[in-house]
Amino acid sequence: MPQAVTHILLPILLVSFWRDYYLRKRDRSQFPLHYVLIAGLGGVLPDVDFAAFWLAKAAGITNYALHRSYTHYLIIPIILFLGFFALKNINHPSLGRHKLRLNIICLMLALGYTIHILLDAYLMGPIQLLLPLITIEIGSPLLQSWLGEAAGLFTATLDGALLVIWITYLEWKHKISNFI
Repeated sequence: MPQAVTHILLPILLVSFWRDYYLRKRDRSQFPLHYVLIAGLGGVLPDVDFAAFWLAKAAGITNYALHRSYTHYLIIPIILFLGFFALKNINHPSLGRHKLRLNIICLMLALGYTIHILLDAYLMGPIQLLLPLITIEIGSPLLQSWLGEAAGLFTATLDGALLVIWITYLEWKHKISNFI
């Protein structure tokens, strides 16, 4: 399966590119880089089930199989997307000194979460996205069928490549070396 770095960096890269190239310059001030980080955190959120696995293992439960189940259903991103629309026209206070809006936070979490699920489904194997309502699976084990045992090596390489792309992009677009 894609590693944590891929799950974090792909939403970060996509939202960053959208922010930097799609939004007009005056609109970027309304979309601080903190939202980009939140999208990345949403990208790793479905793997919170690993924490539950380690807690169960510490409690002596050895036959605990939770990964790619409940946290990989679409119900959570759907709820977050609904939260985006529900909070869109509500006048609620902005959060923090950067004036983050709760509806955009919901949207970024939903976007990262959805990207994670799609990465897992199409790179590592089908996921039943709509359980417990419908038992339809989407996805295919592309990496397993193409690369076999080398799939793990590919995902590690993908992590490294995305990290290099991200750091290069930050230097090229935002001149981060000026802050070192």
